[in-house]
Amino acid sequence: MDTKTLISPQEVFFLLAEKSSQIVIIDTRSPEEYAISHLPGAINIREFFTYLLDDSLTEGLKKLQEYFAEIMSKVGISGTERLIVYEDALNKGYGQSCRAAFLLNYLGCGTVSILHGGYQGWLAAELPTTDKVTKIESSIFRLHPNADIMVTKDEMLQSIDNPAIIKLDVRDRIEWQGLSSSPYSPDFCPRKGRIPNSIWLEWHLLMNSEAQIPMFRSPAEILKICESVGITSDSIVYIYCFKGSRAANTMIALQEAGIQAKNYFGSWNEWSRNASLPIDSRVL
Repeated sequence: MDTKTLISPQEVFFLLAEKSSQIVIIDTRSPEEYAISHLPGAINIREFFTYLLDDSLTEGLKKLQEYFAEIMSKVGISGTERLIVYEDALNKGYGQSCRAAFLLNYLGCGTVSILHGGYQGWLAAELPTTDKVTKIESSIFRLHPNADIMVTKDEMLQSIDNPAIIKLDVRDRIEWQGLSSSPYSPDFCPRKGRIPNSIWLEWHLLMNSEAQIPMFRSPAEILKICESVGITSDSIVYIYCFKGSRAANTMIALQEAGIQAKNYFGSWNEWSRNASLPIDSRVL
């Protein structure tokens, strides 16, 4: 089975044509968008984007695991299927399909792909859509958490003074500068700033964001952009944003370029709310 991370609309269409019961399409858009039209057979799981992790230690991760195991069971996913996730466009949803793919991989799903180009890419390819809601039978989802891809608060804290680990902030410029605490509103979180000793690379730069159908740049282009901020193919990178979405998008890009990366999923939402954690609060 082809298990590459990024999959084209045409490849998804051919997989659907095979009518395999082992393929599940997950739409991460809002329920309202899903109701208008979606990929044939797709199910809607918006929670992959909306869930906020406020504690990346044992209890918080257990809560996350149980929350999504219940959802997956309700929509009939056991974890053994070929899962394909999508959003509207890769530059508009703050990385929500990549966030879904990250969570699915973290939960233990072994075969997860992202529709490259998103729903807009599907429409541009003139492939069929539907407004029919897929009938779902419940199942039992088997958790096999993969801790290797998740950075916890404590691991990020321990890495601050370790030059061998690059702390990569991929938030929007206004957040990096310390002028806003989140993409939602300037004061959504109690503190503004950055994790100390982090470097900045705005997440959308690793995609051709201005194209009609935004997609990830080539591995060579991604590596060249990363090298401009000191990241090489030998680097170990801990990525953060506000809630792990843009970080997940960047993680995919770095992995495509052969760079080792992990996602600090709690990100600024967790870090900024804990007054005991250090921040660089200077306005840049």
